[in-house]
Amino acid sequence: MSDTLPQFSSEVCARLRDAFRAARYDADGVVGVLGAQAHAALGRGEPEPARRASRDAGALGVLIRLFLLGDTEPTDAVRTALDPLALDDALGTGLVRPGDGDGLRAGFDVRPHGDEDTSWWVVSDLDPDQAGGPVSPDHVLGVGHASLSLVRATSRRPVGSVLDLGTGNGVQALHAGRHAGKITATDTSARALRLAEATFALNELDVELLRGEWFAPVARRRFDRIVCNPPFVVGPPRVDYVYRDSGLSGDDASALLVRQLPGFLTDGGTGHLLASWLHVRGEDWADRVGRWLPAGTDAWFVQRDIADPALYVGTWLRDAGIDPRSAEGRAKSGAWLDWFAEHDVEGVGFGFVTLRRTDEAPTVVCEDLRHAYDDPLGEEAAAWLDRVAWLRHHADDLLDATYRVPDTVALERVDAPGDDGWTTTVRRLHRGDGPGWTHELDELTATLLAGCRGALPMADLLELLAAAHGEDAATLRNAARPLVAELVRHGMLEVCR
Repeated sequence: MSDTLPQFSSEVCARLRDAFRAARYDADGVVGVLGAQAHAALGRGEPEPARRASRDAGALGVLIRLFLLGDTEPTDAVRTALDPLALDDALGTGLVRPGDGDGLRAGFDVRPHGDEDTSWWVVSDLDPDQAGGPVSPDHVLGVGHASLSLVRATSRRPVGSVLDLGTGNGVQALHAGRHAGKITATDTSARALRLAEATFALNELDVELLRGEWFAPVARRRFDRIVCNPPFVVGPPRVDYVYRDSGLSGDDASALLVRQLPGFLTDGGTGHLLASWLHVRGEDWADRVGRWLPAGTDAWFVQRDIADPALYVGTWLRDAGIDPRSAEGRAKSGAWLDWFAEHDVEGVGFGFVTLRRTDEAPTVVCEDLRHAYDDPLGEEAAAWLDRVAWLRHHADDLLDATYRVPDTVALERVDAPGDDGWTTTVRRLHRGDGPGWTHELDELTATLLAGCRGALPMADLLELLAAAHGEDAATLRNAARPLVAELVRHGMLEVCR
C-alpha cells in the first residue's frame, strides 16, 4: 500500500486547468499535434512516433511527453508548460518528480479524454511502463479498454441521479455528468477516491464521494442509474491489486453485484456493468448467470468474449507488470491455473450486463455478441429495454400490430451452384447498425418480412401468406409469434402502430 495519499487542492487543480487550457492540452489538441497515425501508435503502446511529432509543439509537446509518454523533460520547460501552477506546488503534490539527470518526469498519469462533444482530464497512477516496474497494490488504473467499453455500453438518456460504484479514476462519473442531475461515486480505496477527487476538481464537476465496500456507503438509498466497472477478475479469493481483485472466489464478485444492484435502483431504474462469469464443464453459462438475478429484474447479459484459462492468467499478469516467465509469474500462474482446474473451469466469459428494476414479469436474455461492431451499445441497451417493455405489454395482441423492416436491415442470400443453376442455400437478415444482429430465415419468412412496410397488420399479412402458399393460417400464426418477438427485440422489426 502506498505510504501517503496524494493531495490535490482546489487551487492546484484550478491552476493546472489553466495551464492545460493555455497549452491546448485536451483531446483535440493532442490529436491535432500528433496526427492520426502517431496517436493510433501511442494507443498501441508505441510512443516513438508521438515523441517525434511533439518535438516542435512547444508547451503542448512538453505536456504530451511528460504525461503521455513518461519522458523526463528539462526543468525549465516543465516550469513554463505548467504556468500558472508553480513548480514547487507541482513537486509538492507529486504531480511531477525528479527524473533522469536534472529533468523532471510525471508522478501521475494526467491525460485528456473526450467524447464527441467534450474533453476532460483524467488523473490516475502511472502504468507499469511509465513507472518502470510492477504497480502497487492500491494502484489506480487509467482509462483502459474495459473503461471505454463500459462508457460505450451505458445509456446516456437523462436521469436525476447516477451512482458510479467503484469509481476508480472517475471516468464513468465524468460521462455521467453529461446526463445526470446528481452524481455519487464510491470506492473502497482511499487512493482511488483521492485521485477521482482530483479528476472532478480539474473538470469542475460536483460529485458526492463516499468510501466503502460494495453498496455499504449508499445503504437504504436508490438511484435512477448505477454504473459499475468492478474488480471482476476471476480466480482464487485474494487481493493482489484493488482495481481488479475483489477478494471473493471465482465469479462471486459479479454475482454479488447482479444480486444486489437492483435493490438500489428506483422503480424503472437501470444498471450497466461489466462482469465476468465462469464457463464450468457441464454447465451452460446462461443458466449460471441467470441464477444470480433477484426477482423483479429485467436483464440482458451480452457475452463479448470467452478467454482460455491459460491466456486469461497470462494477460492479467502482464497487465500488472509481472513477467509470466519470472519466478513470481510462474508461482502465481501455477496457483491460478490449479484453481481453475480444481473447479472444472473451461473458460472465462466477459461482457456487459444491463439491468432494470420492474414490478412486472421480468425478461431475462443471455446472448453471445462476439462479432465485431462499431456502434456504441449504450443506446442499443436503452432501446432493448424499451422493446422488451413493449413486448411485455403486447404479448396477447402481438400479431395485431403493424410493423416495418427498418432501412438499416437487409436480406443477404448465399447461392450455391446446382444442376439447374443457382440455388439459395442461406437467407440471412442482417441489421447494419447497432450490434449488427443476424437471423437466418426460410423462404416463407423472407416473403412475410417483405410485406412489412407499415401498411397492414401482421395478422393480415399472415392470412395473405397462407392463402398464397397453401399454408394453414393458424399454424403460421403460432410460428410467427416467437419470431416476431425476437425480431422486435433485436430492432429488426419496428412497430408502426
